[in-house]
Amino acid sequence: MFNIGDLAVYPAHGVGVIERIERQEISGCKQDFYIMRILDNGMIIMIPTGNADHVGLRDIIDQGEVNKVYSILRKRDIPSDNQTWNRRYREYMDKIKTGSPYEVAEVYRDLWMLKSEKELSFGERKMLDTARSLLLRELSLARNCQQEEVARDLDVILDNGKAA
Repeated sequence: MFNIGDLAVYPAHGVGVIERIERQEISGCKQDFYIMRILDNGMIIMIPTGNADHVGLRDIIDQGEVNKVYSILRKRDIPSDNQTWNRRYREYMDKIKTGSPYEVAEVYRDLWMLKSEKELSFGERKMLDTARSLLLRELSLARNCQQEEVARDLDVILDNGKAA
C-alpha cells in the first residue's frame, strides 16, 4: 500500500512519486488507481491499487540491498555470452521488465563487460544506458546521495572491480 508522496519503482520505467490516488469508473466498475509520475521523464502512469503487486510496483531498496546490487556488479566469473545479439537483447529486456534491481544490475554488468570485448549493437547500447539510468536513480535515493556519486561508484566497480 502506497500513500500520496511515496516514492516507488515501476518496472522498466524507474522511480516515480505517487501524486494522487483516484477512484475511477471503468466499464461500470469503480476502481482506485495510483497516479504516479516517473521522475526521470515526467511520464504519468495509472496503476490499479489492487493490481500494484502484480505489475511489480515496489518500494525503493534499502542500504543492505544496495550492497547486494554492488556485489552483483563486482561479480566477474560469469560465462561468456555467445548468443546472437537479438536473443541476448530479448533476454536482457525481460530482465529489465522484471523491475528487480538485481536483474537490472546483471544486465548493466553483462553489457558493460561485453562492450569491452566488442562493439554493442544500437539496441544494446540503448539498453546499457537504460539499465544505468534505472540503477543511478534508485541507488542514489536508497543511499540518499547525488546520482553523480553513484555514477562514480559504478564506474569504479565496473572499470576496476574495486569496492566503492
